[in-house]
Amino acid sequence: MFYQLYEMNHAVMAPFRATADAMRLAYRNPLNPLSHTVVGRTMAAGLEVFERMTRRYGKPEFGLPTTTVNGQTVAVREEIVWQKPFCNLIHFHRDLPAGTAPGPRILVVAPMSGHYATLLRGTVEALMQNADVYITDWIDARMVPVTDGGFDLDDYIDYVIEMVRYLGTDTHLVAVCQPSVPVLAAVAVMEANGDPLAPASMTLMGGPIDTRINPTAVNELAQNKPLDWFRDNVIMNVPWPQPGFMRSVYPGFLQLSGFMSMNLDRHMIAHKDFYMHLVKNDGDSAEKHRDFYDEYLAVMDLTAEFYLQTVDTVFIKHSLPKGEMLHRGKLVDTKAIRNVGLLTVEGENDDISGVGQTRAAQTICPNIPDDKRMHYLQPDVGHYGVFNGSRFRKEIAPRIIAFANQQSRGVKPSPVKRVIKGGKSA
Repeated sequence: MFYQLYEMNHAVMAPFRATADAMRLAYRNPLNPLSHTVVGRTMAAGLEVFERMTRRYGKPEFGLPTTTVNGQTVAVREEIVWQKPFCNLIHFHRDLPAGTAPGPRILVVAPMSGHYATLLRGTVEALMQNADVYITDWIDARMVPVTDGGFDLDDYIDYVIEMVRYLGTDTHLVAVCQPSVPVLAAVAVMEANGDPLAPASMTLMGGPIDTRINPTAVNELAQNKPLDWFRDNVIMNVPWPQPGFMRSVYPGFLQLSGFMSMNLDRHMIAHKDFYMHLVKNDGDSAEKHRDFYDEYLAVMDLTAEFYLQTVDTVFIKHSLPKGEMLHRGKLVDTKAIRNVGLLTVEGENDDISGVGQTRAAQTICPNIPDDKRMHYLQPDVGHYGVFNGSRFRKEIAPRIIAFANQQSRGVKPSPVKRVIKGGKSA
């Protein structure tokens, strides 16, 4: 019922939001004498803040039309090369000059935790200067009809395995935050089965491998509540007329509320500063605010079964580090990983995945040779800085590329040409 009220609130606010936007444009029109005064800018600023705080933010675009390779600017185009109901696999195809090596083939596994894969725009932008990059573009559960079936943590692991097999030999996985657990599990399953297409390496960044280590506020919330509490309080049905009508989901707006409440004062100050920038006609600062919040406030729903299974497996039972995690009823044995390189990356000030939680992967994978493992702690960055920002570009991304090159098996990567839909050739 709460989800329906949320939708009704947006519908009720629509005419007020449209009126505010129209008035904002009128006050900013250079033909309006008031637009050149403090009074006019003040009115326009207040109207824009109101409109932005009451709108629903749609899925952003990656917006990466070019990149730089060996000092030369080359065109980039996005291609969906594999797709299933809950995920598209996007390839950032670069028009490389003749004779230029493409670099390691990297599959970036984006988090399915409320935000879209575009949150990793900076990650992709930095990596594709030296690598052939693919990324998982998870689909908003409210947009998937119930006739397409469910999607849980086991399905997530299966999706990762299928994508790695599709990309072929010498693929390198990069898991950002939440997918660290299912990616590690997927690699363990492939290694246990002797799969010849197991990835050459995996990089786990700021992930909750063992949340018993340096637990954060997020970890403590999950630990202090029984699973039934989450089922009763945060699981809702998608309202009509969305394509996923009646699908049980964990709504993205609840996840966003949780994120914002953790640093509410910071967000309030940011919006106050945004208002003042508009009044002072500081266009550059205002545009930076718009760019950040256009991304941050765009959220997606998660299927109820995936959310609940993740909370139970990762945050309540700690099944993976205890050696008790199951995939399709079979034990996930991380000790089976012997041939896949492992790089773990953490941020010194991470308040989502505490220091040591990701490094725990090094402990539960004891049979990886020393020359195929590495850990890196990035000083002076929080959770976001682990995969974005200047320190990521200068310090972390080069290490990921170097580690992937070091772990490459010298096998010519198999060509990726087919588009897979629903697991079948199209």
